[in-house]
Amino acid sequence: MRKSMLAVASHASTQPVQGELSEPHAISALAALAQPTRLAIFRLLIKHEPVGITAGVIADTIGAPHNTLSTHLAILVRAGLLRSTREGRTIIYRSNVEGMRALIGFLVSECCDGHPELCDLVAADAAACCGPASAKTRPTKKAVKRKA
Repeated sequence: MRKSMLAVASHASTQPVQGELSEPHAISALAALAQPTRLAIFRLLIKHEPVGITAGVIADTIGAPHNTLSTHLAILVRAGLLRSTREGRTIIYRSNVEGMRALIGFLVSECCDGHPELCDLVAADAAACCGPASAKTRPTKKAVKRKA
């Protein structure tokens, strides 16, 4: 990867330009998720949405060392994928669902040239969650020939 791309990914601010995700922001978010520990953190926080969890619980759950966890959390926050709020002396981390929606929206609109049907995301989502249609629901060749 080019050196300039890494600089963009690590220094992009979390504020989208004109309400839409820019290319540097998308690169930052994708780069943040392209690391196993950060992906595990994001997935864990999505499961605990909207309540969120503390850094200690995150570290214990995913097995990350406490001394490196704050760096991972900061990268995800800067990428616009996590939010943190202070409740007394405790910091609660939550996934930034709007940030993920903006990233997915960027990928669909930019990569599919504004035609989400080209990506067939709805069918892919249905197949992932429900599996392919069972053979019982599809007509067999014999049944089609009998009707004709």
